[in-house]
Amino acid sequence: MSKGPTNNKSEPRDATLDLTLRPQHWEEYVGQNHVKKNLRVLIDAAQKRGDCLEHVLLGGPAGLGKTSLAHLLAREMNTNIRITSGPAIERVGDLASVLTNLLPNDILFIDEVHRLNKLVEEILYPAMESRSLDIIIGKGPSARTLQIELPPFTLVAATTRVGLLSGPLRSRFGVSFRLDFYSVEDLEKILKRSANILKVEVRPNALRVISVSSRFTPRVANRLLKRARDYAEVYGDGTITEEVAQKTLGLLEIDDLGLEPMDRRILEVMIKKFNGGPVGLQALSAATAEEEDSITEVYEPYLMRLGFLERTPRGRVVTEYAYKHLDIKGSAQKPLLS
Repeated sequence: MSKGPTNNKSEPRDATLDLTLRPQHWEEYVGQNHVKKNLRVLIDAAQKRGDCLEHVLLGGPAGLGKTSLAHLLAREMNTNIRITSGPAIERVGDLASVLTNLLPNDILFIDEVHRLNKLVEEILYPAMESRSLDIIIGKGPSARTLQIELPPFTLVAATTRVGLLSGPLRSRFGVSFRLDFYSVEDLEKILKRSANILKVEVRPNALRVISVSSRFTPRVANRLLKRARDYAEVYGDGTITEEVAQKTLGLLEIDDLGLEPMDRRILEVMIKKFNGGPVGLQALSAATAEEEDSITEVYEPYLMRLGFLERTPRGRVVTEYAYKHLDIKGSAQKPLLS
């Protein structure tokens, strides 16, 4: 019996592999120790009371483990997790369908919660606060409100843009945490575990090279590890050495600090077209042909973490460190805004 073309099965297999690389147990989750300690207290207290968790808001850049934490919370509480996202809940009816299908103590995980429709968000308030769903039936003088009681549940919401959340929504979360970038040492621990799952041998020096170039982000680290594995299988004996890691990064046009082509393009455009800044977001987006959200959510946080970019009241400014890294002369004569 034919199994069909191989290329049709590559994407589902890769997606399944990404899920496999996620930590399956609380002890396997590396980093974010402050967040983990606070959540551990929350979990233990809820279990002692025999109650569900309070609503949890997780913020921070993409790829730092917010979704993994939500899954681990469900595992630790021995309950089900229902997953959706802000853009997927377009209408009030969509949210009502999700909420009314929850079982007692279920965890509802909403990714990109900052992209919730405002009308949908208002329906979420009583659901979070009093475990009730208020639906308006009809219009005008004949309209009436139908109230549906909901079982106890926990909303775990994730966002990369905490500042875009409304005050009323933020205030309804029992706890709110921001996940920070990872250290190189923690990324090496994550990569060791991932290498064991992938059944690939990685030399310590190679782990260091990949970790340093991973933008302090586990998702990026795992992606680079998989690409290095591919390179080692095609051009080597399957072992990821320091040389294999460096050649993989070169093939992907990633430098020794993890800067990708678009990172360098943003900095170079600011230097060559705007004399290093200050430059506004709209102008930078137009000049680089990159969406504003991508600049603020994907590239800017890392460039600021490296100290290559600064935000000022007048706009974004390239720092002296970026000039030196890109080996662009003449930066010493350009004053930086404080």
